[in-house]
Amino acid sequence: MRDVPVKETAAQFDRRMLELLVCPLTSSPLHYDAARQELISKAAHLAFPIRDGIPVMLPDEAREIDESA
Repeated sequence: MRDVPVKETAAQFDRRMLELLVCPLTSSPLHYDAARQELISKAAHLAFPIRDGIPVMLPDEAREIDESA
């Protein structure tokens, strides 16, 4: 069995987890914004924060985004 660094394992898990998550309001795919640590729902015009590596998928915690910019 190959020893895998913890960071590499965590990155693989996060990538798979992000592929499974969808917007809780529209069930549409989410896009990851690494710079802001947010998951973006273009359909709902919302950005869901990621805090301490955990996506906060509550609409009340999301920030509204302007897609026209």
